[in-house]
Parts: sequence; structure tokens; C-alpha cells
Amino acid sequence: MKQETAEAIALQALGWIAGQDDLMGTFLGATGADLSTVRARAEEPEFLVSVLEFLTMDDEWVVGFCDAAGVGYDTPMRARAALPGGAEMHWT
Repeated sequence: MKQETAEAIALQALGWIAGQDDLMGTFLGATGADLSTVRARAEEPEFLVSVLEFLTMDDEWVVGFCDAAGVGYDTPMRARAALPGGAEMHWT
């Protein structure tokens, strides 16, 4: 997946999160960000990684987003891996 595509998916995910009852508050609490920070950093690839990491913390969120966006359930993880700093760590 190209970085531009991954960024677009992460922005879609951010929009989906914002549209879910109470989920945006959970995201803000988990990331320590506030709405002004989200607005200011929404197009930064490093911030978008945090959006996808948050989304993938809960299978129901992944399913909800992917169903709404019409993408495969592996898409958020593939997008995360395509962004700077998003690759999974392998310790062995």
C-alpha cells in the first residue's frame, strides 16, 4: 500500500471515530490530544499512525469502520504499516 493511500484511510478512520458516540472522547483520552491538536496534526503521517493504532485496539471498531468504509478488515493494519513508524516490531 502506498503512503498516500494509507493516509487517506487513516483520515477516513479519524472521521469515522469522530462520528461515533463517545468514541472521539475515548480517542482524545487515549492519545492525550485535544480537538485543536487533532485539527492541527490530522494530516501528519506520524499522527495518523496513532489514529490507526487506536482503531485497531478493538475488533468491533475495526469491523465498524471497515464495514462503513467498504474496505477489508485487514486494511487498517496494512495502512498503519505503510505509514512512517508504523511497521510492526519483530524482536526475534
